[in-house]
Amino acid sequence: MRVLVVSHYFWPENFRINDLVADLGRRGHKVTVLSGPPNYPEGRVFPEYRREPGRYSVYEGAAIVRVPVVTRGRSRLRLALNYLSALLSGAVLGTWRLRGKPFDAIFVFQPSPITTCLPAILIGRLKRAPVLLWVLDLWPETLSAVGVVRSPWLLTLIGRVVSFIYRRCDLVLGQSRAFLPNIEKYAGDSSRFRYFPSWAEPLFRESLAAVEPAPEVREFRDTFNVLFAGNIGEAQDFPAILDAAEALRHRADIRWLIVGDGRAAEWVRSEIGRRELEEAVRMLGRHPLERMPSFFRGGHALLVTLKSDPVFAMTIPGKVQTYLATGLPLIGMLDGEGARVIEEAGAGFVCPSGDGRALADRVARLVELPPGERAAMGARAVAYSHREFDRDRLLTQLEEWMDEVTSRNRGAGTP
Repeated sequence: MRVLVVSHYFWPENFRINDLVADLGRRGHKVTVLSGPPNYPEGRVFPEYRREPGRYSVYEGAAIVRVPVVTRGRSRLRLALNYLSALLSGAVLGTWRLRGKPFDAIFVFQPSPITTCLPAILIGRLKRAPVLLWVLDLWPETLSAVGVVRSPWLLTLIGRVVSFIYRRCDLVLGQSRAFLPNIEKYAGDSSRFRYFPSWAEPLFRESLAAVEPAPEVREFRDTFNVLFAGNIGEAQDFPAILDAAEALRHRADIRWLIVGDGRAAEWVRSEIGRRELEEAVRMLGRHPLERMPSFFRGGHALLVTLKSDPVFAMTIPGKVQTYLATGLPLIGMLDGEGARVIEEAGAGFVCPSGDGRALADRVARLVELPPGERAAMGARAVAYSHREFDRDRLLTQLEEWMDEVTSRNRGAGTP
């Protein structure tokens, strides 16, 4: 099958769409990717890409078509320009650069922004190809939850755009079952909705015992390390995380390790200094995906957090699937679906979103558990990961859905 993947983010940026593209290629599909230059999360184009863009024109056999965009920067204005420029550039230049290329299906990877799907819908109409949309963020609710958009009329306008998009996709895939009512609200029906969760990349399925700890974590070999990995943004509620670290500052045996970067990273760094938490909380920077198992090797528990908001309660953070596969206990400060997964798996402790004192309590309880009990939590996490988020099964299901919509498309009389 000839598949066009449309994504606001792509390799060398670290997103699960990279693994999906690679696997589709291994399964015999001819994949083309439409994306922009890599600039997430720092907000500027990666230096290595700027030096040698030709090195990043093919990924695991998939051809990459890049269109220019305004980089994210660090301000809300730049972020809005980034989203708008990607929409316009994808619709105009993307369509032009893909001229003469036939596709059987178009797959859209959609964390923020959902406007990524608009060029895909246009290209789908021109190519007479069905569009599958994988929804990882619910717009406009997520924009409101993180404070990016506060204007009621603008949120209403964005909601109409979301409705336009959902109604013109042949299949809408949601990363959480709890997304269904929201998608139905904008799509008008649920008949084209499918549950399609994330999974852990293959390198996290290997035993951490066989991995050498990263040099950056070796100095913490004698402490209990709570490790956070991923985006440092508004949604992750770092004020509450730092509240928990402050509550446990008297515990010299506990360290909070932060691996990643994002729009709130500078604020977090300054806040660590203001609260005098430099010994307790360490920011270790952003690192390539392939190095992450070595950082996890230095952790004793993995932290996942989301702000308190109804839209986040419907979300399963993508890092949950990765964390489960490592065999380490999880600590969750989140509500709803994410908390349900951790508790259902018996993989660790959870507390309500935004409650830093409760988070400190859960960490202290985990530290006091015998090592055997923590190991049992990790084993249950791995078992649950295999049962609920098996990568091969999920990607086979995706293939079947692509076959379904392409067959339906042919049956409707389109070539």
